[in-house]
Amino acid sequence: MTASATLDPPASHPIRSKFGRRKFDKQPTQTATVLIASTGEAIPRSVIRDAVRTSEGGAVAVVTIARIYGSALGLPNPGLMPTRKEMNEQRAHVEEAIRLIEKAGAEAWGQVAATRKSAKTIAEAAVARGVAHVIVVRPEQPRWREVVEGNLVKEVAKKLGPQVKVVGVSPDVKGTR
Repeated sequence: MTASATLDPPASHPIRSKFGRRKFDKQPTQTATVLIASTGEAIPRSVIRDAVRTSEGGAVAVVTIARIYGSALGLPNPGLMPTRKEMNEQRAHVEEAIRLIEKAGAEAWGQVAATRKSAKTIAEAAVARGVAHVIVVRPEQPRWREVVEGNLVKEVAKKLGPQVKVVGVSPDVKGTR
């Protein structure tokens, strides 16, 4: 009897408890005034300056998207997930942005999200953090690609509604570093 009393109660999902990981990480909820969102590009210093100025002393959050390729209707394939190298690049972008934001005197939070739906993930991060402004860093792309993939800034603005101001910025090739 004493042996059964020392056993832990069974976990709700034995495989997850065996490996010690949840399937997905929880959305960070630290509040921020401004959210800088990137779809994988390095965040220009000019965007960081604008975000710190817009925050007026409040916290600034940074979210970068590591793209998952493929369709949601297909079979899961690990080859469609971002590679370790891609994830490390995104972490480096976030760490550099946080370093520059803190150097400018504002509090900063960072996150790397792997997703198929960039607009939905950016909107969820904005809602979770309670931001008033979202700055989306998006690459300069041809018109046909925007027609096929959609306009990320408009999609994020549509999901967030009129209470959150969403601005799109294309990184200047000369002024990024």
